[in-house]
Formats: sequence, C-alpha cells, structure tokens
Amino acid sequence: MRKLINILLKYIPRPLLIKFSSLLNKPMSILYKGNNVECPICEKHFKKFMPYGYGNETRDNRLCPNCLSLERHRLLWLYFKEKTNLFTDEMSLLHMAPEQPFIKRFKKLEKLKYTTADLLSPIADVKADIRNMPFEDNSFDAFICNHVMEHIDDEQKALKEIYRILKPNGWAILQVPIDYSLDVTYEDDSITEPKEREKHFGQYDHVRQYGKDYPQRLRKAGFKVIEDDFVNTFSKEEIERYRFDENEIIYFCLKE
Repeated sequence: MRKLINILLKYIPRPLLIKFSSLLNKPMSILYKGNNVECPICEKHFKKFMPYGYGNETRDNRLCPNCLSLERHRLLWLYFKEKTNLFTDEMSLLHMAPEQPFIKRFKKLEKLKYTTADLLSPIADVKADIRNMPFEDNSFDAFICNHVMEHIDDEQKALKEIYRILKPNGWAILQVPIDYSLDVTYEDDSITEPKEREKHFGQYDHVRQYGKDYPQRLRKAGFKVIEDDFVNTFSKEEIERYRFDENEIIYFCLKE
C-alpha cells in the first residue's frame, strides 16, 4: 500500500487525485475495518489508517480510509469545534485549497456562508490565486489555508492578501509543515528543479522549509499570532487513537 500511495502522489496530477479519490472510500474502509484508531471528523474507526507521504517521507497510519483526513485535519476539526466560533455563529469563511474532509461538513453548517477557492482544484467554487484574490477588502470573518504557503514563492504577498480580505477581528488558520530543528526558515530561490526541491525542502513542489520563525513571518504581514499547543490538551491514549502529530502547534492569526 505504501508503494501504491507513493506512486499515485508522485505521478498523478493533484486535480485528478482530488476528483477521483472518493471512489476508493468504500473499498478502503472495508479493507481497514477495525477499532484501533478513530477519525473525529467522519466518526469512523479502523484497525489503522492508510499510509501517506512522498518518497522517504511516506509513513504508515496517517490517512483516514473514509474521509481522507490526515493528522492535521483531525486535530484542526476538534480545534474548530472547541476553540472557535465556526460552528456556532453567523459568519463567512473562505477556504483556500479546500480539503476534502472538511468541505461537505462545512457546507452543512446552516449559519456558515462557506466559499472555497483554488487556482487548480476541480472542487473549488472560485478560481483564485492566493497572491491576488478576487475579493473585496474586509470580505470574510475567517480564512483557512493549510499546507499551501510552502508552495508559494511570494509568501508575504499572499499573507497580506489574506489580511486584506479578512474583516477586522477576523481570524485565519494557516498551517504549514515545520521542521522544529530549524531556528530560521530555509529558502533558496536558485533551487528550481523538482528533484533538488524534494532534496532540500522535502517535496518536489515546495519552495522553502519552514522553521521555528514561522510565527514571526505571520506577524510581519500584520497578524496577531497565538501559538496554541492544543494537541497537548489530549491524553496520550487519545493522541494515539486519533493519530495526531504530537508536535503540531496551531497558529491562530487575528486581524485586529
């Protein structure tokens, strides 16, 4: 299964993967039937989760066979429910690069005006470049964009666009993969070949490897940033059952 996942991620264009991946839900759910792990998003349980990742980064027990959530999605889902107003208030949300585990569930929230956007995704409502979004200033109460900024060449332009379209007191969740052994984010614009990018940044289409200075980069764009180690509010047994990344810090970005 690890080899199959690796091949699919490496050679199948992302828009096609997104479009057809739901066809595997039922057979994979049957194959992984059990009760050792649990997805809090779809509320299904399995003997284990599916493997996921690129190349040497492919790891077992990560991807939910039913809703296709990863560890970050499962943690964020509970964070949204417990620590934000997303499930309770009348509000507008823009979800850039919309993730499949969230889309149908957000659309069912009666008080939520939910819009999805992406430059390439076939399941997004609006075609948009995060560096130049077709929305008026102060348009949204909340913005979600996960594991996207590491793909964006002009990071600050994208962050300032997000800040622009948020209403005052609006908030954003902008998670990225972080190497906590790095004090400073590693970037090199001269590295453009896919194989070299994979070697240096962990994936063929990444343009940097973020380090512990990530919240400072968010603050540079104007955000007030709360660094929340929400994962540590769970027991070790819960972390293992939900298969969270125990090092994940959630960066809650507020436009004051």
